[in-house]
Amino acid sequence: MSMGMDLNTLDQQVRALLGQNQFAQAEALVRSFLPGGNGPPLVWRMLAQALRLQGRLAEAKSVQEMLVDHMPGDLPGRFDLAETLLLMGEFTRGWREYRFRYSLPHTTRIERKVQRPRWEGERMEGRTLLIHDEQGYGDTFQFIRLLPEAKRRSGARLVLEINHEQVDIARRSPLGVDQYITRGTLPPAFDVHCEMMSLPQALGLQLSDLPGPLPYLTPDPARLEKWRARLEGLPRPIVAMAWAGRPTHFNDANRSMTLADMAPLGMPGVSFVTIQKGPAAEQAKTPPPGMSLTHLSDEISDFDDTAAIFSLVDLLISVDSSPVHLAGALDRPAWVMLPFMPDWRWLMHRSDTPWYPRHRLFRQPSPGNWGAVVQDMAAALAALRDNR
Repeated sequence: MSMGMDLNTLDQQVRALLGQNQFAQAEALVRSFLPGGNGPPLVWRMLAQALRLQGRLAEAKSVQEMLVDHMPGDLPGRFDLAETLLLMGEFTRGWREYRFRYSLPHTTRIERKVQRPRWEGERMEGRTLLIHDEQGYGDTFQFIRLLPEAKRRSGARLVLEINHEQVDIARRSPLGVDQYITRGTLPPAFDVHCEMMSLPQALGLQLSDLPGPLPYLTPDPARLEKWRARLEGLPRPIVAMAWAGRPTHFNDANRSMTLADMAPLGMPGVSFVTIQKGPAAEQAKTPPPGMSLTHLSDEISDFDDTAAIFSLVDLLISVDSSPVHLAGALDRPAWVMLPFMPDWRWLMHRSDTPWYPRHRLFRQPSPGNWGAVVQDMAAALAALRDNR
């Protein structure tokens, strides 16, 4: 068998093992292809992935740094390193490497070819700075907090290009934006641009800068009145719930659950309301036994509805998806259920998050172990109910 065939076979076998959460077995297999610490870059990349998924970030980082040193033009390698650095809280280099998130297979569709320089944090009074959102709804809710500082630092006229689903709640909030345009429409003339998730690098964002002023988004008063009437009469505590993310998200299988998995949360004296959208919302029609569940999903038309609900309920319980970031932007409490190897923004080995002081993180103790997460959450929920 040729070396090329060997590598292809190895790649398939390693992917299969990683898909079955057999990370140590994948590591052992990969290491057999690195005799004496030598081997092709593809094999080293597999090793870094197997180490990272076991939570051995320092080891994964050293392999990724070696790859970047040897192949600085390998953008996927630089993006892998960025995610590891950010997960470890190493923001200075992490944001620098995060620039290389574009031109990858899964980011081609969101890359913007802008024929203007990118803003690097400089003062530019009398000129126009275009900031555009770029990724998921959660990313926009999380990083839109940086707009007032971008306005202050640049002194520029600030134009925000944002998707039409989030423009209303952004427009109503004190973000320092001079003009809003929705994605897909022609922007006004501008001098410099910046993607919303390039703002951390331009501003030199550090963990110590977080969370910044809260809340930075505000609910619609008319929607508050509508939902106050709708929720009236439900016994408290009222807990909003979402158990699945967007199915098209590349990491959805790792972060989503089913409503049946949440059965231990069903207890007397707690009212649940479901805000789940997408195909998983159907599960709310057959809630677990003992769970008092009001199905609101079909009545929620946009993020303004969701924001009003979060402003009125006592708590959000959710997997890692956009509602968590909307609740945080509103400075409302949320309990977030995280996979063993979480997205980089949640850091490691902590139950709090610097991004959102009122959030509490519940992490899988081992890969795929949602049962332990829900049991821990059920105990905390019983305590919350009893202490009201």
